[in-house]
Amino acid sequence: MRFVPMTEYLQIDLETERWQCRRCGREIASARENYKTGLLVFDRDPREIHRPLIDPQRYEFTFSPDPQWCRIVEFYCPGCGTMVEVEYLPPGHPPTYDMEIDIDALRAQKAGLDDDAVIPLGRDLPVNFSTQAHSNWTGER
Repeated sequence: MRFVPMTEYLQIDLETERWQCRRCGREIASARENYKTGLLVFDRDPREIHRPLIDPQRYEFTFSPDPQWCRIVEFYCPGCGTMVEVEYLPPGHPPTYDMEIDIDALRAQKAGLDDDAVIPLGRDLPVNFSTQAHSNWTGER
């Protein structure tokens, strides 16, 4: 098995040991480092997303995050522009390292699978709308 899906938008190519976008196939970064180093970054003012609930001209605290204490950092694929990750961080804080994959162990685990094998993940999973999925469903309203 060559491609291993890791998240809805990221996969690892075991032959090249690179992170890839699952939407467009663009190589992002080495799979042995933080995938965020190869993504486009947008540092957003949190007040754009969380608007003040009360008048900021009249009140110091508006129930909106203070941009001096919090930033919204968005990470996008440089190939297709898909948003891959979002983090709330203090200003100047480096991106978090949220996934560290043991590539050698992953390669050994996937060695027995065919190249055509598919690991269903996220948008690849079929949706079951059957009423039988819930054991407590009686069909009455």
